[in-house]
Amino acid sequence: MDNKELKELMEFIAQSTFAEFEMEREGFKLKLVKDVARMQPPATGNNPGGPMLSSAAFPQPSAAAPAPPPAAAGADLYQVTSPMVGTFYRSPNSASPPFLEVGDIVKKGQVICIIEAMKLMNEIESEVAGEVIDIPVSNGQPVEYAEVLFRIRVTSS
Repeated sequence: MDNKELKELMEFIAQSTFAEFEMEREGFKLKLVKDVARMQPPATGNNPGGPMLSSAAFPQPSAAAPAPPPAAAGADLYQVTSPMVGTFYRSPNSASPPFLEVGDIVKKGQVICIIEAMKLMNEIESEVAGEVIDIPVSNGQPVEYAEVLFRIRVTSS
């Protein structure tokens, strides 16, 4: 990763709602953590330490609108949601078959899709075992944070 890519990634994280970000690629590991305490404006107008960053520069998730829980659709139905903004891919490349089709059985920890964000390919793994009953997004489609990617009927295995 060159300096330009690193700077772009840092700016993206700074403007996102992420408090912490980790990436590992080909022997390279990066961890970025926002210092949320330093981003908060001081309680009083007295700030002897100099200017502080406004919390508006680093948007935080709204307490009034929490993301819906992944299993909100029913007790045995689990909704896999996007952990980030990016582009959804059903397969590792255009020559490969999709990771999953409707009706497939998925295992916990199995890679189910890729989301590309800032030229980084992020493998998304299933957190449950079950049968895929719906894939509401299309290959190559932009997705938003918390957008439903898959609906899985949970099984006990």
